Amino acid sequence: RSVPQRMVPFSFPLTKCALWDPVPMGDVIGAHVTYYRNPRLSLVEKTLRLAYRHAKQNEKKSFSCFLLGTLAADEDGEGITLTIDRFDPGREV
Repeated sequence: RSVPQRMVPFSFPLTKCALWDPVPMGDVIGAHVTYYRNPRLSLVEKTLRLAYRHAKQNEKKSFSCFLLGTLAADEDGEGITLTIDRFDPGREV
């Protein structure tokens, strides 16, 4: 598969001590989750309803929240499944 053009290399924050040599070695490879696997999203209805109710009650147009879940490889090894089963409205800062 080809790597999408909009992908950018990621970097780690500066630290005082590194456990590895940060100099790039070898060819560039794609590290996108869909590069090698077929993704599937599973969302628990109760979580979606809770997030929707929280959004309707919020007076601001946009707000921050967290959707939490589990990422697992399928039994056949060909795909991955992201199961979102928890909603956290977060805190107002």
